[in-house]
Amino acid sequence: MALRISKATLPAELTESMIKQFGAVPEPVEVVWHNPSVATTILELGGRAAGWNACDGHLKSFAHMAVAAMVGCSWCLDIGYFQAQHKGLDLAKASQVPRWRESTVFTPLERDVMEYAEAMTTTPITVTDEMSASLLEQLGPAALVELTALIGFANLSTRVNTAHGIKSQGYSDACEIPLTKRTGKSGVVLK
Repeated sequence: MALRISKATLPAELTESMIKQFGAVPEPVEVVWHNPSVATTILELGGRAAGWNACDGHLKSFAHMAVAAMVGCSWCLDIGYFQAQHKGLDLAKASQVPRWRESTVFTPLERDVMEYAEAMTTTPITVTDEMSASLLEQLGPAALVELTALIGFANLSTRVNTAHGIKSQGYSDACEIPLTKRTGKSGVVLK
């Protein structure tokens, strides 16, 4: 699948900033830049979300990657693996997120977080009172609110990228973990 919307030309300073931060300009930014107001809002929200600190960053990374795997956003997994390496995330675990249900590397809390992320991503949402109560007990209210908002943002970004036809851009090539194929509930296979 090719991009469904061409890439826009970014301002030079934004291009330089993206290259400095990621080594290349992320295609989602180039596509969404056709509407700079939308692009700026998404970038600002992502930047602010990255600064939230009530919930463990590793749990949030696993949640975002679980959403990406479920929706089928190979670009999000690609950048997720790249960022995982720079955040000190266990790369063996990160590589297993798309198949977390079958994998034995995750703690019970990590499994609960990824189950919650998937439950928020299904339509209709399948979050249960028990699921929320368990996470509330394990994380506390501030962290659960943050996790929930982060998963909501992950749904925004993964669905926008997928709808625009954006695929893996090769960020994970800098890591020593390949993009893992998802098996399970939705049957989505990422390449």
